[in-house]
Amino acid sequence: MLNLARIVFAALTTIVVAAPLSAAETQVAVAANFTEPAKEIAAAYLKATGNTAVLSFGSSGAFYTQMAHGAPFEVFLSADADRPKKAEQDGLAVPGSRFTYAIGRLVLYSTTPGLVDAHGAVLKGGKFTHISIADPTAAPYGTAAMQTMTKLNVLAALTPKIVKGSSITQAYQFVATGAAELGFVAQSQVINVAGGSRWLVPTTLHKPIDQQAVLLWTGAKNPAAAAFVKFLKGPEAVAIIKRYGYEVH
Repeated sequence: MLNLARIVFAALTTIVVAAPLSAAETQVAVAANFTEPAKEIAAAYLKATGNTAVLSFGSSGAFYTQMAHGAPFEVFLSADADRPKKAEQDGLAVPGSRFTYAIGRLVLYSTTPGLVDAHGAVLKGGKFTHISIADPTAAPYGTAAMQTMTKLNVLAALTPKIVKGSSITQAYQFVATGAAELGFVAQSQVINVAGGSRWLVPTTLHKPIDQQAVLLWTGAKNPAAAAFVKFLKGPEAVAIIKRYGYEVH
């Protein structure tokens, strides 16, 4: 009986030692274009640290407004550099914690094979009824779409056909559901989607989509928040980010 008790105790001791001793969680606001890689990174972070990253997805502009009004996010993964920089300037973020975690790529996409050509000439032909973009006032990918159409001198002609999504997720949904024949989306949204037609927009047609992350003061005393930021910079997270078509410094 004593030997059995020792075996049970040894087994229980092994379980306790193997389990994370200080598992915690952190609240992370994530730009909508980064939804799928963020889910994978959060899963890898949980496996590596035992900590949970609770992810919320939406437009960078909407998140900034929420944070400015006291939303309890602790880490902010924006789709641009402007809002994290503003968060530092406005006293919402820890100075020096801001860094570029990914550089996004814009894609003109359609579920219809052959509609979008390899050079984006479909934009000048205009033989479609609706084209979706993310709201440029809230989503950097929407800004990049507007810059692209302006650079190609097609914005005036296409303005009546533009439908705006509140985020890049909704812009993609408009195309996926057929509400728009084509749309400007993030490459990460369609990189694993088969079929359709697409054009990877040259980076010369818009400003770089420099996506930055920052540790917010609300998470400054939470080790799980700092650990997530550190993990985001590490090789495992970087490999995931690259797999979704993003560039990394």
